[in-house]
Amino acid sequence: MTNKNIQNDLHTITFKVIFMLLIFQSVFQSNNAYSTGSHAENRTEYYAPYTNTLPKIDGVADERIWQLAQWQNINHRWLGPEYSNEDFQGRYKVVWSESKLHLLVEIVDDILIDTHRNPLTQYWDDDTLEIFLDEDFSGGEHQYNHNAFAYHMSLDNQAIDIGTNKLAQSYSHHVESVWKQQGDTVIWELSIDIYTDAYQDSANDNKPIELTAGKVMGLMVAYCDNDGSELRENFIGSESAAGKAPDRGWKDAGMFGKLILSK
Repeated sequence: MTNKNIQNDLHTITFKVIFMLLIFQSVFQSNNAYSTGSHAENRTEYYAPYTNTLPKIDGVADERIWQLAQWQNINHRWLGPEYSNEDFQGRYKVVWSESKLHLLVEIVDDILIDTHRNPLTQYWDDDTLEIFLDEDFSGGEHQYNHNAFAYHMSLDNQAIDIGTNKLAQSYSHHVESVWKQQGDTVIWELSIDIYTDAYQDSANDNKPIELTAGKVMGLMVAYCDNDGSELRENFIGSESAAGKAPDRGWKDAGMFGKLILSK
């Protein structure tokens, strides 16, 4: 065998090794799409102002602090057909205090549906406000853990998420929630305790953390809209979601936007 043949063989082997490494890297990245620290592109940044006076959670939103916060739209259609402005419009504001995160959500919805009376059954198929929170903006998978919370807020103000036992359960003790209807507009106010990923469903001594200026969190707000069907017709969120599973934020915190606590 000549030196030229040996060199050709070495080039062929090197090419095959590089090709196999690229395939392995692609498979690894695919299998770790929800890895910690990974966030989708084009996430929003929202700066929430501080308040030392807690807003009254009554669905009225007449506190001055709400006037200082900016609106963020809920306008990315994740699931379902096109809808009209009469069928749905949504936007939200955020403020914070040392003890809680406070949200004001304004929803236009021409038909309000809550037909699944068991709060742990098909709660996503009623009209449902969803608040996705990642305490440390770490991203990553959160389907059966508390790396992030996905609070499904029902019209009777219950907060439902999946626990570490892989079953739906109530986290209503985390969230104070009240909404009122003004014409076809729902004014929804919420105050939420913030917990780290150390939260344990089986413990009775979980304590929410204290919030501080400059803290960065993950946040996404969405709405399930049902106009009378067995299943929801639309799922609309505050963040863009490309790909085959645009609703994957319920298990992928990398879809969340960046929430910055300012002061």
